[in-house]
Amino acid sequence: MSLFIKKSIKSLLAAAAESDKSLKRTLGPTALIALGIGAIIGAGLFVRTAAAAGGNAGPAVTISFIIAAIGCALAGLCYAEFASMIPIAGSAYTYSYATMGEFIAWIIGWDLVLEYALGAATVAIGWSQYLNDLLHTFFGTTIPYEWSHSPFQVSEAGVHGIVNLPAILIILLLTMLLIRGTAESALVNNIIVFVKVAIVLLIIGFGWSFINPANHNPYTIPADAGTVTLNTGIVHNYADFWNNGWAGVLRGASIVFFAFIGFDAVSTAAQEAKNPQKDMPLGILVSLVICTALYILFSHVLTGVASYKEFLTQGSEASVSYAIRHHMPGYEWLAKLVTVAILAGFSSVILVMLMGQTRVFYTMSTDGLVPSVFSKLHPKYRTPYKSQWLFFGFVSLFAGFVPDSIVGDMVSIGTLFAFVLVCLGIFILRKTDPDIERPFKTPLYYIVCPLGALVCLGMIVSEGWENWARLIVWLIIGFIVYFGYSIKHSKVRLGADTTPNDPPNPKYVD
Repeated sequence: MSLFIKKSIKSLLAAAAESDKSLKRTLGPTALIALGIGAIIGAGLFVRTAAAAGGNAGPAVTISFIIAAIGCALAGLCYAEFASMIPIAGSAYTYSYATMGEFIAWIIGWDLVLEYALGAATVAIGWSQYLNDLLHTFFGTTIPYEWSHSPFQVSEAGVHGIVNLPAILIILLLTMLLIRGTAESALVNNIIVFVKVAIVLLIIGFGWSFINPANHNPYTIPADAGTVTLNTGIVHNYADFWNNGWAGVLRGASIVFFAFIGFDAVSTAAQEAKNPQKDMPLGILVSLVICTALYILFSHVLTGVASYKEFLTQGSEASVSYAIRHHMPGYEWLAKLVTVAILAGFSSVILVMLMGQTRVFYTMSTDGLVPSVFSKLHPKYRTPYKSQWLFFGFVSLFAGFVPDSIVGDMVSIGTLFAFVLVCLGIFILRKTDPDIERPFKTPLYYIVCPLGALVCLGMIVSEGWENWARLIVWLIIGFIVYFGYSIKHSKVRLGADTTPNDPPNPKYVD
């Protein structure tokens, strides 16, 4: 049987019908937009901006954001068409199943674990570090090093980490909230979104008058900018190809791309939207536009307030607070609020990523590609509570015992890979099934789709070989699971759902 057997659009739409066994539809357009903003604004804005500016793009990190936003916008238009046409949980996995077949769908579903589960773990580790910063700033105390770091980390004083308990704690609390219900989770997310967007606007508003034009000249990093010795002793050479000029801007785009991860998580909630055909495109595109505008203004202010070289030696995590304390006299109070905003921002990102991950595996489970436990719903709340607990354990292992540097960069490359397949999926479906009802159509799809794939591929190319190696290893593990379990339990292959031109293979029928 072909590896590229497809799930029919008809069966996908049937799965979207409300029933006692389906996910509960509770999300309106405002909640979906807030869900997107909640997932997008977080670690990327407060951490990756300074990292990209200091190491690669300089003040032109604003252009890096524009490049990343273009890639996301092109992919977002494709996501919006898919989400309106196939309004069920599963995101890019579901879309790939209907357009490119089961094997590609499995690859993308497995790949999304890098985006959602490992992304949640990475952000949870950052949340733990900023909790310590908050405790120190407001209460003069911190959580002992050994209980807030992984066993692979050692402090300057020689203290070895044991487990990152705060990271596990925030994952536990948000897991319990998600089990309680999507509507309740969305309410908490809305409050968090309001807080962190307000503080971002304060930084932009107050910081604008402290911009030093000299910090924006030259706008891109020159090749003769010299070297900077980091706190770790590593020497950063701006003469390297990816560390200056337009190559540095492109590399910066792949770094700040992490800041956009999350808008596609809106599509994973399609089966919980009240009016998905209308509201899903709105939630995806509006949240993306709002966040892009904030990102460009924020990065312009940050690189204008402080020189890009300062961000290399001051540490990316403390960069925003550092810039405020050292270059905005009289606004130390704002630096404290930034810590609160970062904690709130990280919390909402973790919330959306945990929800997105379980919704993808919920759909994969109903298709038989992963065990049925991932689609078991709570008898009262109608949420995939068993899946939520299983991923709590999985994500906690990474958050509690592995440094964020090991998994952080894998998130971006995994997401870019998913975006490429979504863009190609819309292009394919326009050719193979042109008459299907499309409440939202990607404009100029013959340009948008290939261009979106190319922009995302361009950012992937600028990733280091280490990230490529990790992605390949992860995919190999996925192939083992697919050929060992999924291909034997696929409901499409067992005849429960097949397209007319690809009948079930008797070999797989019990």
